[in-house]
Amino acid sequence: MSKLHDSRRRFFGHAARLLAAGVVLPLTKPALASLPNARQLAFEHTHTGERLSVVFSLGDHYLAESLKRLNVFLRDHYSGEVGNIDPQLFDLLYGIKQELACETAFQVISGYRCPQTNNRLRKSRGGGVARQSLHIEGKAIDIRLAGVSLSDLRDAALAQSRGGVGYYASSDFVHVDTGRVRAW
Repeated sequence: MSKLHDSRRRFFGHAARLLAAGVVLPLTKPALASLPNARQLAFEHTHTGERLSVVFSLGDHYLAESLKRLNVFLRDHYSGEVGNIDPQLFDLLYGIKQELACETAFQVISGYRCPQTNNRLRKSRGGGVARQSLHIEGKAIDIRLAGVSLSDLRDAALAQSRGGVGYYASSDFVHVDTGRVRAW
């Protein structure tokens, strides 16, 4: 093992221990992504055109700044209202990504929805939006993955056994949430 490799390994090991202890480090994204147990997700929002790639946790430790960025990214794209997204939703998406062995960005159709938006969509979409949608609670997201069939995406989500999975082939998306385990 080279001195440089050994030095980097010690640095990242030390950085991970500091982070686990709650110390915030000013690390660049590539450095953060190379830390042990770094969990990263990438997104493209189909309505806003925005893109985001973020390390959201190191092991079981969620990164507060990353969660804030994700909350803003997954805001209600109709009203601009920012909600609090359940971090377990990111765990679920990460599990789906691992199941598919896919590095493609998730295409987001809908993340957080404020109650007013949800009610308006419910009234205009012929019953396709739930009255008590988990989108309102920041516990649901509607997604697809370029190059991955919707049925494969659905199957990978079902394999997680971690919440609800809705298959909307005619609308070209899969709904996943952190509610009770169910499928439709």
